[in-house]
Amino acid sequence: MNHTIRHNRPSGPVAPEGGTVVAGVAGAASAGASTSALYAAIDLGSSNCRLLVARPCKDGFKVLDAFSRVVRLGEGVREKGYLCEPAMERAIEALKICARKLHKHPGAKLYAVATEACRSAENRDEFVARVRAETGIQLHIIHAEEESRLALQACSALLDDRPYGIVFDIGGGSTEICWIEVGQDGDTHSIDTLSMPCGVLCLTERYAHIADRRERFGAMRAEIRSRLEDFAARNCCSDILDDNRVQMIGTSGTVTTFCGIALGLERYERHKVDGSDLRFDDAERVTELLLRMESDKRQGHPCIGNQRAELMDAGAAIFAAIRDIWPLATLKVADRGLREGILVDLMRADGHAIDPNAARRHIVPDISAGL
Repeated sequence: MNHTIRHNRPSGPVAPEGGTVVAGVAGAASAGASTSALYAAIDLGSSNCRLLVARPCKDGFKVLDAFSRVVRLGEGVREKGYLCEPAMERAIEALKICARKLHKHPGAKLYAVATEACRSAENRDEFVARVRAETGIQLHIIHAEEESRLALQACSALLDDRPYGIVFDIGGGSTEICWIEVGQDGDTHSIDTLSMPCGVLCLTERYAHIADRRERFGAMRAEIRSRLEDFAARNCCSDILDDNRVQMIGTSGTVTTFCGIALGLERYERHKVDGSDLRFDDAERVTELLLRMESDKRQGHPCIGNQRAELMDAGAAIFAAIRDIWPLATLKVADRGLREGILVDLMRADGHAIDPNAARRHIVPDISAGL
């Protein structure tokens, strides 16, 4: 699916339909176009459940509340074809926390999305109905193309004036790749997109039978590389790599974790990671460090933590395969994604002049950790 994001004349993409106005969680308040209006976005992925509540401001939006938890909703979906009961319970418990947070922000306009795990599950409709009944939150299962559009919209402010770019998002159940063109007028046009049913959670499960870590890493890397080759070939990507005409943006927990480790952060700090440059040779060094690191060391690392530790090998393999196909020198790291893209949609639909080329995400200090 092709789509264009306009940097300098933000008339706005079509806003998500079915957004819920929150008076508590469900209600009937009108946000209007006031700067005091509140907006909320929930991204329920295959691995994580994330919430942002924000208010528009002159050059972006200010985050008032946030939440993130690893729920592994996609656990076993590839093998069984449906969402298992423990995974659904974990996700619903996290969404109940989101609902309690939303009760503190009455009148917030909410849009909540679910991605690959729900797209792939036979019992997705039953799960959506259960979420609505138990939490008051209406989930919208979005297509892979919409997932790519929202991620690109959130990251477009990080693009420079080079004419082409690769934007990728490594998720729990899938990985989205977007090949884009940046026009002289600042418009960003998506030429082609690819959604691979390969995220950190499903790859970890698929290759769990390989005991040796390096062998497992190599097998995962080879699979992703083979899945990317046709996409790169049909877009003639290799023909223009040597002319400094291609840029890359990576948005995912894998990439931000790599950046935090490369920077030597004693704890993860979003403002030091988002928008920074990560050299490919530094990414290779972090990969080698991770492959040598025992499980307890990964769990204890301040930029990894217990919940993400066992998924890092799969994330590193996907990231390595992307670098194999597009051997650039650096990439731009984006600690932003679907939630930010949703918020921009909602705010612009209500008449707020949120320009993705200038939008900044301001964080209230006491909730800045763990977003």
